[in-house]
Amino acid sequence: MRPKRNTNNKKKIINDPVYGFISLPNDIIFDLIEHPYYQRLRRIKQLGMSHLVYPGALHTRFHHALGATHLMTKAIHTLRRKGHKITEQEETGALIAILLHDIGHGPFSHTLEHDIVKNINHEALSSLFMQRLTKEFDGQLDTALAIFEDDYPKPFLHQLVSSQLDMDRMDYLNRDSFYTGVSEGVIGSDRIIAMLDVKDDELVVEEKGVYSIEKFLVARRLMYWQVYMHKTVVSSEVLLSKILKRAKVILQSGQQLFASPAFTLFLSNDFEYKDFLERPDLLEAFAELDDNDILGAVKVWQQSEDRVLSLLSRQLINRQLFKIEIAKVPFSASRIQQELNRVQEDLELSKEEASYFVHTEVLRNNAYNEEKETINLLMKTGDVIDVSRAADNLNIQALSSPVQKYFLCYPVANRKK
Repeated sequence: MRPKRNTNNKKKIINDPVYGFISLPNDIIFDLIEHPYYQRLRRIKQLGMSHLVYPGALHTRFHHALGATHLMTKAIHTLRRKGHKITEQEETGALIAILLHDIGHGPFSHTLEHDIVKNINHEALSSLFMQRLTKEFDGQLDTALAIFEDDYPKPFLHQLVSSQLDMDRMDYLNRDSFYTGVSEGVIGSDRIIAMLDVKDDELVVEEKGVYSIEKFLVARRLMYWQVYMHKTVVSSEVLLSKILKRAKVILQSGQQLFASPAFTLFLSNDFEYKDFLERPDLLEAFAELDDNDILGAVKVWQQSEDRVLSLLSRQLINRQLFKIEIAKVPFSASRIQQELNRVQEDLELSKEEASYFVHTEVLRNNAYNEEKETINLLMKTGDVIDVSRAADNLNIQALSSPVQKYFLCYPVANRKK
């Protein structure tokens, strides 16, 4: 149902801790921010479980999307100043696309992206939300949706929303660095935006901005290892994922389990993309989910009759996280079995139950993927080249190589039952 609109002045000024005072450029941006779909982002942490390592990392997707929208206004101003025609309709479309780019995120952002629903990423859900909103707003989001889905005649507008050098990445590096206190993530976003240009409808960076791009890529790689893939963060994410996996087994076997109605619905089913297309009510149910549904349930599950669920829930609530080891090569089957045997004995669990407490997987960090998409430099000669091909940028070439590590999670030995 379309909410009643605020008829007062909608060109608000917001005090953002990262950029200072930022303004909302037009009425529809204000109306979208007021919509329940967007307000839900206040209740979804930007960095999932990272606050268990960095106590200040409690900022939300709401913060981030506003910051990215602010950067988009600056990028469009830069491109217009350099003579590129961007209509008011295109500007509004790009602003809406970046404002709503994360509206499809579920609880704890990326942490549970593949646990709440099956084989659906948040971008696909964001697209479904935007399709719903453009009907509600009488087609005013049509341009934004085309830009978001890369179905607009000017590809550079989509690249400002989603690419290897977009407003999304520029904001989250600065913002996540600010709230975690990890200074290595700070980038010169003003400098990078000032260096943006367009050639043949594709986004490029002026040649003299190459070192700012290098710093941007280095910052991204460091933030992945120090924050997004910090081993304790990974441990906490595995623990939360195992809790939901066990809860799904319990509910899908016909047993009762405390949870909010929306959370119960998604735990009881493995919904896929086609289900959202066939059942419009699912999107509304998903819009009811946020971090509070998860934490509220996990707190109650500490007293669950299911011993595995209660043990896992108590570990998370009390921050008794899995021990985690990182290695350059996969862990052997014998080593994994050793931990499984120990868990079975220490916690008096069956083989199947012990599997919830031991987990191994791979971590991949690729700061710049030139095979997927490139960051292009506009040379003084007018030529356009991939930034990794710049003659004196060996650092960027090195950042193009993915780094892969393996981890093994398991409970601390002899933990009290």
